[in-house]
Amino acid sequence: MDNLTILVVEKPTQTHNRRSGTEEVAGMTGQYAHNIDAKGRLFIPAKLREELGETFHVTIGQDHCLTVYSDESWDAFMAKLKELSYSKVKQLRPMFAYAADCEPDGQGRILIPAKLRQYAGLDKEVVVIGSFDRVEIWNAQRWAALEEEAFASGELEQAMEEMGL
Repeated sequence: MDNLTILVVEKPTQTHNRRSGTEEVAGMTGQYAHNIDAKGRLFIPAKLREELGETFHVTIGQDHCLTVYSDESWDAFMAKLKELSYSKVKQLRPMFAYAADCEPDGQGRILIPAKLRQYAGLDKEVVVIGSFDRVEIWNAQRWAALEEEAFASGELEQAMEEMGL
């Protein structure tokens, strides 16, 4: 799986601004620390559940995290794949093999299948982050190391500068 290329869905969620009457881009943001219970259930914060909708598409992500897509983002991703040759798409077989559709229970928890928990190293403590048009679920220690590296290396500032931020 190390040589796997993951395509990025470039279509952000659109929301309607009631005050101005215009459509605007909504991004998923925030960082939330939670625990996975003994049954493999994880609470997804209400703010993120609202953006994700009723069904979440959970699969393997880059850097050994899990990526959670809304129906809209997943559909846009599938449409983008239809433009590619099958030889390119088949490189993503593990991503599809691990994918699971999850619906939050009455307490806002989703059941993360064992194979996805194992892939991402999710035992107990996890970090759930909003990442533009998707959510990522991280092993808390792995996220802390990645976050520390991004700040210490100047990688974040460099990326922001390159984007004109």
